[in-house]
Amino acid sequence: MTLLRPRPLLLPLLHLLLVWLLVFGPRGHSAAQPFADQTLPWVTPTVLAPQVTQRIFESATVGGPVSYHLYLPKVYTQTSERLPVLYWLHGTEGGTAGIAPLSRFIGEAIESGRFPPMIVVFVNGLPRRLWADSKDGASPVETVFIREVIPDVDRHYRTIAAREGRIIEGFSMGGYGAARLGLKHPQLFAGISILAGGPLDMEFQGPRAVRNPRLREQILREVCGGDLSYFQSISPWVAAESAVTSLRTHPAVIRQAIGERDDMIKLTRRFRDHLDRLRIDHEYIELPGIEHDPLALIKGLGAASGLFYRKALGLRR
Repeated sequence: MTLLRPRPLLLPLLHLLLVWLLVFGPRGHSAAQPFADQTLPWVTPTVLAPQVTQRIFESATVGGPVSYHLYLPKVYTQTSERLPVLYWLHGTEGGTAGIAPLSRFIGEAIESGRFPPMIVVFVNGLPRRLWADSKDGASPVETVFIREVIPDVDRHYRTIAAREGRIIEGFSMGGYGAARLGLKHPQLFAGISILAGGPLDMEFQGPRAVRNPRLREQILREVCGGDLSYFQSISPWVAAESAVTSLRTHPAVIRQAIGERDDMIKLTRRFRDHLDRLRIDHEYIELPGIEHDPLALIKGLGAASGLFYRKALGLRR
């Protein structure tokens, strides 16, 4: 009896069919193929404030609409020049309440010449999501920001669409996010501003976590799937260690700032020491009399912020 063997041409065709099925075939919801949770607040309520607008776009990552707000300085409508962008990352609970007062302060600083003219993008990072992709894929915050929000801003507004025209800055959880994303992606940002960033310890046992264990457990569950090792892997400590080489190719202007009465100051100092040990050049500022308050900290920094922005953007006074 003669056995039938596959013809030589049939094997490549079967291989191509298998690849097609893997790429384009039906997909189930599984750990190997995570899907974003569309019930999360990817679109926030609209903030009404002078020169602030909300943009909503269709996200391929989320599979639905995603929003962000942005402040356009008066000079944007008065000239045809391209402007740098400051990406502002909010704190734990979402940050839309801070958009109006923060945009007003920045606008006044730009008008007075203390700050350079900039577009300010208030990114929607969802509440309690650490500015990271969750382990289960349900909240791909980092992917949406890096791969979709930044390109969307550059497509629809007159930006300096290069790292030399971008600064990333945030407060509290947003400072944590600015640290981990800025250090992880130095090819995208010329400036990294870490304002009272946290949680900045590898065990997630800082004063705020100890004071609010329920919130700590919620963040660990929602972002890390209850896995402390995942939390540690996405830490700014690890991002800093990985950035030592990349910062040589893409040097960034980096600063840390915190109020002396902020209960996260000890962890902030430890992170400063970590950057020093890694020989990552940065500026460190402690402001007397200021607690964990974003607007108070930014106002306290005053002219120092203008100098930081100009230095990061390579601008003269």
